[in-house]
This record gives sequence, structure tokens and C-alpha cells, in this order.
Amino acid sequence: MAPARVESLALSGLAAIPPEYVRPVEERPTDCIFNLKGGLEDEGPQIPVVDVAGWDSGDEEVKKEIGRQVAKASREWGVMQLLNHGISETLVERLQAAGKSFFDLPVEEKEKYANDHAAGKIAGYGSKLANNASGQLEWEDYYFHLLWPEQRRDMTTWPKHPQEYIEVTDAYGRQIRKLVTKMLSTLSLDLGVEEDRMERVLGGENLEMQLKINYYPRCPQPELALGVEAHTDISALTFLLHNMVPGLQLFNDGKWVTAKCIPGALIVHIGDQVEILSNGQFKSGLHRGLVNKEKVRISWAVFCDPPKDALIGPMKEVVDEKNPPLFPAKTFQQHTDHKLFKKAQAQAEAQAAKKLNQST
Repeated sequence: MAPARVESLALSGLAAIPPEYVRPVEERPTDCIFNLKGGLEDEGPQIPVVDVAGWDSGDEEVKKEIGRQVAKASREWGVMQLLNHGISETLVERLQAAGKSFFDLPVEEKEKYANDHAAGKIAGYGSKLANNASGQLEWEDYYFHLLWPEQRRDMTTWPKHPQEYIEVTDAYGRQIRKLVTKMLSTLSLDLGVEEDRMERVLGGENLEMQLKINYYPRCPQPELALGVEAHTDISALTFLLHNMVPGLQLFNDGKWVTAKCIPGALIVHIGDQVEILSNGQFKSGLHRGLVNKEKVRISWAVFCDPPKDALIGPMKEVVDEKNPPLFPAKTFQQHTDHKLFKKAQAQAEAQAAKKLNQST
């Protein structure tokens, strides 16, 4: 029997979401200024926007200024919106049309690509399992598969519909891979290390990219639910596109800030692995995803990860007596396992506390 999909719940006409999707009071997005017609109120801080048109320029001053802005956003926010990043508008439109076309298929057709976590099959069509402190579910379905390196792809896990999906997703992956090098080079130079230092530590040619298409159906009670709970990315970098429906929020200076929908922008998150390599100089930003009543939100996230056996710790060049290492050196697999263990531990403690409160 196929698991229940959030899309099926949304299409069933229910007026109230099932209790397993209702977030604890302290997690609910009740204090957000959010409207779909006008976007967001122009109040308070906004996620940094960096125009990188001159990244490939021969003008060293232009490149230095771009590097300064990228590094500043990475230190203060852990996220930025890149403009003039070099990926054509046509390719982005084709990528998004292909992803939407897959999710427009009937649920029973999408189920042919269903993943199976119990059997170790992570790639494919799925819905989030409860592995958080509250034990609650997230209001999203998704499609997940390896995008890079090319030779390690399992093409049986890629959608066959629409026919264009493989071609445009491959082309997009190649463009993102170029941006990975540019981002890591820029951050390395800001730290005063060799330009290719970070990329080498993160696996070089063996660096992996995973694509996750997040599908957030309309929600009858968006004030009670979350599309994605608050988290930092375990990746080194994450590149994000969306269908211009607002919902991404970043936690900054004690409050949640909703990312503006900027045409042509590519969102870049600094992930845990870059924070570790920089010994905390660059910030892995806490973020979450909201849902709404009126529109389906879709996002395309590419997670850039080191190989599982890559040893990741603060680089020796950024550590000294005044700046001791803030993180232990571990393999990427160990970092991942530790983060999952902490989530499971928090969930167990939260459930135990809940039972205790019910019995007293």
C-alpha cells in the first residue's frame, strides 16, 4: 500500500489538516507578514542580493567587490540571492516546466517512482518521514536523485516523464557545477587560502550534487503547518530555485525573515560543511519553508556534498591559538550520522516529556 501523499490530502477537500501535520505552538508561523499578491512588507532586514555579472571579468577590482559581497553575506546571513549568475532564463524555465509537468501527473503515475527508505532506496518520489523533535510531519512531497558526478548517476531513478526532464536537468546540473567552483573559490580567497583549497577538501571532481524538487501543495491551515521545519543544511552549499511563490524564511537577528521573490535570482545557502571548514567564519543559516492556501509552491534544491569518506574539519590555515577549532574533524558520513542522531535524541526527549505531561 502506497503511503499517503500530502498532495492527495490537499486535493481531498479537507477543511482541517490531520493532527500529525499540526506543529507545536512555538514552531507555528503565526507572526509572519505574508501575502501572495504583494509579496512581503518592505520592513526590516532583507536577504542580501549580490550581482555577480562581473565574476568572469578581467577587472580585478570588480571581482574583488563581488568577493567582498559574497563573503559578507556568508558571514552575516549564510544565504544570498545571486543575480546575473550565468544560467540562462530559458534553461531555468525549461527545468521548472519539466519538474512541474512531473508533479502534474496523477499520484498513481508518480507512485511508479516511489522511494523506499526501509529498503535503502532513497532516490525517487516521496514524502517526508517524521524524524524531528516534535514527531510531526511536513506539508510537502518531493522528488530526489543524484545529479553529479555524471558517472555515478542511476538513470533508473530519474523521471521518464516529461521526455525533456533528463536533458534539461543534466544541462542545469552542469551549470550549477560551474557555480560551485566559483562560490568555493571566492570563499577560499576571502579566508586567505589557496583558491581551490575548499573544493579540494570537499572532494574535487568527486564532489556530489543531489537534486531535490520540493512540492508544497495548498494547505487549508497554513498557520498551523510547515512545508519544511527549521534546519541548517548538512551540505557544503545549496542552490535553490523556486516558482516565484514566497515561502522561504531565514532566521536572522532573532526573527524570521521571508525571502523576496526576485525574478532571475538564484538563492545560495551556506551549509554546515563550509561553516566547519571556515571554523565558523561563514554561517550555516537556519531556515524553514512556509505553505499557503492559494498557491502550490515548488522549489528546486541542489545540495553540494563531499564524498561520505571525506574528512571535514576546520582548515589548519584558519586555526591558531586565538582561534581554536570549534568543530571536531569527522568524515562527512560521521557529521551526517551525528546530526541525525541529535534529531532522533531530541525527538525521543520531546515525546517523553509529552507523555510525562499527559500523565500528571
